[in-house]
Amino acid sequence: MSLGRLPLVVLAALAMGAAAPPAANPDTHSADRIRAHVEFLANDLLEGRETGSKGHAIAASYVAAQFTALGLKPGGANGSWFEQVPFRRAMHVGPPKIVLTVAGQRTPLRPGLDAGLRPSVFEKVRKITTPLVFVGYGISDARQGIDDYRGLNVVGKTVVALDGTPPGLPNEVASHLLYTKEDQAAAQGAAGFILIGRQGPLDDINRTALDWVDQSGNAGSSPRGLRIRMRVTDPIAQKLFARASMTFDQARERAASGARNIGFPLAGTISIDTESRWQDFSSPEVIGIVPGADPKVAAENVVLMAHLDHLGMDEAAKPGTDAIYNGALDNAAGVATMIEAARSFVQSGKAPRRSVMFIANTGEEEGLLGAAYFAAHPTVRGPVDAVVDLDMPLLLYDFTDIVAFGADHSTLARGVGKAAASMGLTVSPDPMPAETLFVRSDHYPFARRGIPGVFLMTGWGNGGREVWTRFLADTYHTVKDDLSQPIRWQQGARFAELNYRIARTLADADERPLWYQGDYFGDTFAPGQPKARR
Repeated sequence: MSLGRLPLVVLAALAMGAAAPPAANPDTHSADRIRAHVEFLANDLLEGRETGSKGHAIAASYVAAQFTALGLKPGGANGSWFEQVPFRRAMHVGPPKIVLTVAGQRTPLRPGLDAGLRPSVFEKVRKITTPLVFVGYGISDARQGIDDYRGLNVVGKTVVALDGTPPGLPNEVASHLLYTKEDQAAAQGAAGFILIGRQGPLDDINRTALDWVDQSGNAGSSPRGLRIRMRVTDPIAQKLFARASMTFDQARERAASGARNIGFPLAGTISIDTESRWQDFSSPEVIGIVPGADPKVAAENVVLMAHLDHLGMDEAAKPGTDAIYNGALDNAAGVATMIEAARSFVQSGKAPRRSVMFIANTGEEEGLLGAAYFAAHPTVRGPVDAVVDLDMPLLLYDFTDIVAFGADHSTLARGVGKAAASMGLTVSPDPMPAETLFVRSDHYPFARRGIPGVFLMTGWGNGGREVWTRFLADTYHTVKDDLSQPIRWQQGARFAELNYRIARTLADADERPLWYQGDYFGDTFAPGQPKARR
């Protein structure tokens, strides 16, 4: 059934007991500290905290200093506060040469106009020609009964896939499958991936590619072995289907109608001849730990995280105009409330049963890259039981409810509901399901490794809907997200207290959170783990 506000709170109380988590000692200065954190992190001097920038490094040092002052244990590499994420930015050296050949007729494709070809973080020089195979939407997922690759040999070839997903899929499932198409192509042995049917400019695809690349040569969002990653315009897509068994328009119509397994070899080949240059740099994750006290579960970890990076500077800004993406609410506010949640553990005077980790992520705005690196290269030996992601709380109104995106996938929702109820708050269902926010923030790389997670934000009650609508339309990812906004610092203190209570509830619970039986993400990412009944 649909999770309304009261039913979820009642469910939490029944499932976990009515006792509130231990509160921190009364603190009348929490709002002032929230303000101080945000005013520092969103200051113009930090120039928007872009991943890898000096401003971001200063912000990371500030967070580490706060953790030090609180007496947290360093949770980074080699006993430090930091885990340095090894980033690589790849750029084309000169315009790439891209040629489509069908029946001996060569059609050079113009970079940025006809095609967008991503620079490679794996190969500085690429010279390759491959056959082409149309693979429908390019999705293979047994749980959804979809296998667009069935009967097709794509090993060493470039697959051509339609944008979008088959009709009728749940929103979050569709978004997950949409974001993992290149991974699926690589898993099938393809050498290249061409996306067709998506509108929009191609210049950004040609300009740069940013990813982490570890010592083993693995990357975060660039599938190894996929040497060609590109998108083409509809007129070029028409040419790809020349002399094929159906036209591009026919193929698109059949897919949109729900037809399955419509793939077939195409008549042409695609050739690329290009060189990339690399810029390697690092940017830190900041990690602090409140150690657990119960020897039975102290090695387990509950994670509160918030991304520290933002968008940097607007290079196209006119002289004399504001060019700094300060990111006051996205996400200096999330980091500030995370720091204060950590302070509440210290002030409570009672150690949690499980360890609690506080992580300030880098690279979120670049595609969840810092969180994905930590998830793949954890600095702690014990398991991570749950992740609560604090991203962009809107501290512009007196919130009366919260939204935990992804709460319907695991019993983690019960801990969130219990903590919220202890403060007189309600937990509302996802008010923006079409936005699929569960797969769009830093908890998601952990979910893909089988760890339940939620993305927490202030809710739509008490005027929140209007505030969110205005912010997303006028302020989100613009230079307006700065300290000139009418930020209500006391609401930051409340959000920090809430997140302390959530982390405390999860850390002190008798059982770790479990995915629900039959949940798509739990079955996909944690098939061997115990599951809970809804």
